[in-house]
Amino acid sequence: MSQSPPASVASSTANQSEPAKQAMSAYRHTKIIATLGPATDSKEKLTELIHAGVDVVRLNMAHGTGQWVREIVARVREVSDEIDRHVGVMIDVKGPEIRTGPVDQPFVLGIGDTLRLCVNESELTDDVASVTVNYPNLPRDVEVGATVLVDSGLMRMKVLSKSASRIDCEVMTPGSIGSRRHINLPGVEISLPALTEKDKLDLQAGVEAGIDFVALSFVRQASDVDELRAYLDELGSPARIIAKIEEQAGVRNMLAIIRAADAVMVARGDLGIEIDYQRLPLVQTELVQACQAEGKPVIIATHLLESMIESPIPTRAEISDVCNAVREQADAVMLSGETTTGAYPIESVETLKSILLTIEPSVSSQLNQRIQLHEPKAKMLRSSATLAQDLGQSGIVVFTRSGFLAYVLGALRPRGVPIFAFTDVESTFRQMLLPWGVEPFLMEFSDDPEVTIQGALERLRNNKWCPSGVWLGVITNALADDKIIDTLQLRQVP
Repeated sequence: MSQSPPASVASSTANQSEPAKQAMSAYRHTKIIATLGPATDSKEKLTELIHAGVDVVRLNMAHGTGQWVREIVARVREVSDEIDRHVGVMIDVKGPEIRTGPVDQPFVLGIGDTLRLCVNESELTDDVASVTVNYPNLPRDVEVGATVLVDSGLMRMKVLSKSASRIDCEVMTPGSIGSRRHINLPGVEISLPALTEKDKLDLQAGVEAGIDFVALSFVRQASDVDELRAYLDELGSPARIIAKIEEQAGVRNMLAIIRAADAVMVARGDLGIEIDYQRLPLVQTELVQACQAEGKPVIIATHLLESMIESPIPTRAEISDVCNAVREQADAVMLSGETTTGAYPIESVETLKSILLTIEPSVSSQLNQRIQLHEPKAKMLRSSATLAQDLGQSGIVVFTRSGFLAYVLGALRPRGVPIFAFTDVESTFRQMLLPWGVEPFLMEFSDDPEVTIQGALERLRNNKWCPSGVWLGVITNALADDKIIDTLQLRQVP
């Protein structure tokens, strides 16, 4: 039996990212993710943001509450329904963090000074600059001589000595210590849970609101992803998991993590602190290529257009950075501060979109050769991508309830070929907004496959995605001698 789409989106034509304005030859493959904040979470700004071309919105729970999630997700859905352009919603849980405790007044430390990090308040002293930390195992996990980075890497220290409840560090880079400063321990295997109690409460609120993706911070090993998946299953959520790689352990275990997750985010903020900064571009490329080999979406995040927080135009270096992500063929690029607190959030999205549309046509049209396709149906998808590219001004139509076909096609990277993915499952519809090149549509499926195919082709024509007469590759099932077989058909838009 076919499943009817929910009433709230039954009339939706598609995720219409400017179908009337985008010729098939100018189709944008790389997706745009924007983080919501004070600059963009009003109804008016959300409308502008979605109109500008955002495909997925991110909710950063390091600065959010469960109530905020409920309100924002409802507002996003309301705006999407009103303008008939739907976006996915990602909740980015805070994850385990090591931070300093509160201080009455920030204090300044110079090179050679000593800072004492204490796991108990009783260890605080007036003799030596000291502050508490929220990680009880800190003295156990770090060794004398190890590097400790404070305030997102702005202050570098070296461990001089330690006891069961404190460590003394020599300041190598001067700076000031305020309340709740972030601590990084490069190369140290920390023993913190993958999910904190705050994360679980935030996830409960997110699942109730109907989130589509969960980004898990500081993923160190595949079991972290498994723990989150088990919790989502317990909550009855179909949300897909995005593993954020932002520390050395995650880089070392990248292959297992990629296989366990549904997608990966190259979180370059903390990652650039955890590893030698000059290695960051190499690690980014390695992660992108590993995701492409496994057929998993990959997101490039942090500092893409950082200067546009205060400036109406990006720097030349930022433009080159975005170009590099496009040429590496990442699935999505993500804005953070640019759209949370920046002065030019809509301009940032427009700028990002302009760069993507300009650079994508220069990328090689060769299909992804790294991906290993084992199933015959997956190999048929590669044939459909080759066929559509050979036809020119063509596309691929798939019908899917799980999203599998769309994700594989996106992973194949058929540049210049729109992937029109039809589903009758609302959660799948929005989850297909992330992979490269996929344009999802929500429509009711008929028991008669031919009726479903004709309905899809008419939808593409009526909404100006494809003009009449265009040839499309269609992946669908057919009945032959009472057996259902997979087929690749060549169909012309009526």
